[in-house]
Amino acid sequence: MKAKEKTKEPSAVSKFFGDLANKTSLAAGRASTFIIAAGIVIIWAVSGPLFGFSDTWQLVINTGTTIVTFLMVFLIQNSQNRDSAAIQVKLDELIRVGAARNSLVGIEHLTDDEIEDLRGKCEARARAERSADKSVDKTRKSARRSAEKVAN
Repeated sequence: MKAKEKTKEPSAVSKFFGDLANKTSLAAGRASTFIIAAGIVIIWAVSGPLFGFSDTWQLVINTGTTIVTFLMVFLIQNSQNRDSAAIQVKLDELIRVGAARNSLVGIEHLTDDEIEDLRGKCEARARAERSADKSVDKTRKSARRSAEKVAN
């Protein structure tokens, strides 16, 4: 019988922000959103002569783009964090149920140096396996040639 897993309910603020980040990132990625943003820039540029290309006229676009950029950074980071965490959980599950080493589950919590050390060890192991595979193939070919000579 499995132990009952306790799941922590997200706070209302966390849920609201997650929903807002999802909806905003979906909206921001649409072609229509790009067209609207490009239209705003075109309207701003065309209105330049009307305002005499004043400092205030320039400040409007600078302030608007800065605010949008500032807010979008947090929303995009939130979306990337959730996507990364979801992918990590999926990979951990595949490692856990597959033939891969279970010791790799959770390595995303290690330091950069520890991960780099692990990467080096994995690469060395892969090179050794490739070398062993080549050696086995060479031995297999040699054995096949010997068997063919004996058979003839």
